[in-house]
Amino acid sequence: MSEQDSSLKDWQENELATSLARFPERKEEFSCHGGREVERLALPDEVDQEYQDKLGFPGRYPYTRGVQPTMYRGRLWTMRQYAGFSTAAASNERYRYLLEQGQTGLSVAFDLPTQIGYDSDHPMALGEVGKVGVAIDTLADMEVLFESIPLDKISTSMTINSPAMVLLAMYIVVAEKQGVSADQLRGTIQNDILKEYVARGTYIFPPRPSLRLITNIFQWCSTHAPKFNTISISGYHIREAGSTAAQEVAFTLANGVTYVQTALDAGLALDDFAPRLAFFFNASSNLLEEVAKFRAARRLWARLMKERFQATKPSSMMLRFHTQTAGSSLTAQQVDNNIVRVTLQALAAVLGGTQSLHTNSRDEALSLPTEESVRTALRTQQVIAHESGVADTVDPLAGSWYVEQLTDAVEQEALELIQRVDEFGGVVACIENGFIAGQIEDAAYQYQKEVEAGERIIVGINAFQAEEESKVPLLRVDPAVEDEQVRQLTQVKAERDQEAVRQSLADLKAATRSDSANLMAPVLDAVRCYCSLGEICDVLRRAFGEYRGRAW
Repeated sequence: MSEQDSSLKDWQENELATSLARFPERKEEFSCHGGREVERLALPDEVDQEYQDKLGFPGRYPYTRGVQPTMYRGRLWTMRQYAGFSTAAASNERYRYLLEQGQTGLSVAFDLPTQIGYDSDHPMALGEVGKVGVAIDTLADMEVLFESIPLDKISTSMTINSPAMVLLAMYIVVAEKQGVSADQLRGTIQNDILKEYVARGTYIFPPRPSLRLITNIFQWCSTHAPKFNTISISGYHIREAGSTAAQEVAFTLANGVTYVQTALDAGLALDDFAPRLAFFFNASSNLLEEVAKFRAARRLWARLMKERFQATKPSSMMLRFHTQTAGSSLTAQQVDNNIVRVTLQALAAVLGGTQSLHTNSRDEALSLPTEESVRTALRTQQVIAHESGVADTVDPLAGSWYVEQLTDAVEQEALELIQRVDEFGGVVACIENGFIAGQIEDAAYQYQKEVEAGERIIVGINAFQAEEESKVPLLRVDPAVEDEQVRQLTQVKAERDQEAVRQSLADLKAATRSDSANLMAPVLDAVRCYCSLGEICDVLRRAFGEYRGRAW
């Protein structure tokens, strides 16, 4: 038997057979119009050792061609539209609408006060309540947010970082009230604080105590919520801040390395938490570079986990990721052009092997999206899934000389940047000394110079402008929402058990004084008593201090 026949047979009898038993393919036969069969996996004439080392088979190390042997033939990616605005009741209505339209998972957007741990009645929240996401102050809001949504049937992603532990606790308690135990829950919390310091800015606490909170979540969920992804290590915001594709991969994976090492230092076993690590990437408009980026990220992460951390369990080496199309690429001019941009970006994500996808709406450069715009964005995914044919075969661009050269180049450039981060003392040191932020800022500045010089064409911005722009209907959040949210918060605080609130916050304060204490349990207790997000975060602020940023 030839080497090709032997390696292919081994894959077919192991990874492929196991995958087909768990997830039978969506159709008995995949074919083009006219009846020509679409192969599950296209291979070169010779599967030599170099091919196996660099590309391999899908579902097998180094996972360049995907983390599942059948990829979308077995199950399509999760179509997860990011949504949340105004009140919990308004957002619940939008979620139920999206589910009725064929969305297969939820993705919660929180308003800025929630993201930085302030209640809606805090002076810092003035004018921001419910504007860029939903306002969540107490468990009462979370109960309304998921009313009539069965949490044992739907996976939920929550874009929340510094106060991630508190929002996760609220989600778990809402599930309890539905009769759903934590071990049944599926979903993801972003919980990626390191990128906040260099790219996004919604941090509360300094890096080191923030890493403690993250590790506490890893520990608690590994025992109590093993199906829940405890972190979504995010390159998305790094790219939105202006990084290159290689920088996005490098700094995202460097952050991932830091989380892994922190968890190991805290005594966790690698295989207890590594399989629940998830990633979150941006899909920009350079289609082939983006496809190469996703493939390079998968291969590089597998190698880092195997070579640096001696991972042996396959699921500990797999880079599973969510993708969102590039918000920074959307233009306020000629907004219908954004539909085309999003389609290209979504196609890149699918060709690159994403596990879930959010497609931006055409009007998001101007406001939160209208219901019609959200439907069009979702339909974009559905057309790609069911009409384009790209989901019928695994990793269809593999073997393209250009795509493989790009994959190698992105991986090498990213690896060199990770090595530089290591030389500077790691990610936390590079946050403190400004290395990562400086790299991103330089790339963003260079890109903007090219746009302004006309060297990089942005349709409708520096070329092909339209003299008259059509008026676009926009979604506006009623300013009265803030008053109503504050009124509801006041009512909850007045009606709860005040002694239980006092005791639970005191217990949380005591737990923060012990480095060995896991804070998830006292936070859960505080949430059950209807302690507010701001009250819980204030206890942590007093214990850990607040991060004020780097002096430039």
